[in-house]
Amino acid sequence: MAGRRTSEPPEHVAGRVQRFRERMRLKKIEATLLTNRMDSFYLTGCTAEDSALLVTPRQLRMISDGRFQDSIDEECPWIDKAIRRGSLVAEIAKVCKRLRLSSLAVQGDVVSVDLHRELRKACKPIKLTIASPIVNQLRRIKDGFEIRAIESASRVAEAAFRSTCRSIRVGQTEQAIAARLEYEMKKRGASEPAFPSIVAEGPNAALPHAFPGERCVAAGSMLLLDWGACVGFYRSDLTRVVGIRRMPPRIAKIYRIVLEAQEKAIAAIRPGRRACDVDAVARAHIRKAGFGKEFSHGLGHGLGLDVHEAPRLGRQSEDVLEAGMVVTVEPGIYVKGVGGVRIEDDVLVTADGARVLTHLNKDLASAIV
Repeated sequence: MAGRRTSEPPEHVAGRVQRFRERMRLKKIEATLLTNRMDSFYLTGCTAEDSALLVTPRQLRMISDGRFQDSIDEECPWIDKAIRRGSLVAEIAKVCKRLRLSSLAVQGDVVSVDLHRELRKACKPIKLTIASPIVNQLRRIKDGFEIRAIESASRVAEAAFRSTCRSIRVGQTEQAIAARLEYEMKKRGASEPAFPSIVAEGPNAALPHAFPGERCVAAGSMLLLDWGACVGFYRSDLTRVVGIRRMPPRIAKIYRIVLEAQEKAIAAIRPGRRACDVDAVARAHIRKAGFGKEFSHGLGHGLGLDVHEAPRLGRQSEDVLEAGMVVTVEPGIYVKGVGGVRIEDDVLVTADGARVLTHLNKDLASAIV
């Protein structure tokens, strides 16, 4: 069952589709099949799951099923659609043959071996090729709509953090604080946390990806919180360290070092700068302070529809920063048996430098709750 479009796409969506098709033309790609939900959302605004988007020079067709027909009509009435009765693969093959395609590019980083085999068999004699990562390349540079969406997700996350900090009491568990943080985000409009929230007390904070557990907060505890909100499918990602009534002296010393490293790294961000060089700025400061081995991860990552996107800010990264990229800057020091400090903000690369999109205070005095 097929349907035809009835209106025009929003301007920002139309621009993305135009840029995508232009790159398809340059790479001589006849048609592309997108099976990554966020890539389809990027080009259409459609939130349907278990679907596929077929892109040709003249057509966008969402291949889905009856569960999502109404949402497709509401979210993107301008798009062509094919509502399947059988399997998704069978419907994809039917649409491609109806269009008399000779070749079809699929996402090699998304399509499983089994799905590729099924598609190749069902679509025969259409030739399957591996698509260039066109959407990934486009998604690296955020348009104004996306920047505003990330800022909205940041405001929700920040307000939730402030409210949660006011509610922290001695004796609460990491898990209870994490649950409160996620409740406060949803209360303010988040559809979900951007990722599973990290709340780690004391020595647990020495684990960069600690899981909230039954460890309790005490007076004089230090607490690391890494969280973000998902609003309109765009995500924020922040980390702060707080002291319960006071900050342990050793953690306070580390905190100052990490904050200085982050400030230096943000100041080093500008278009044309290699991501590995920005990482090196923060890493050199931490190493000079005597904690080089305790900074065990990269400086940051791209952020948008996914919490981890290109580019990557790390020692081995070959990415070059461009205006419009949104990245996290999150240096950290982790001392086994003592605790860890990571300070993270979301940063937009601008035409002449950087603009920090997140606005929570970071001075040591503000870190006491």
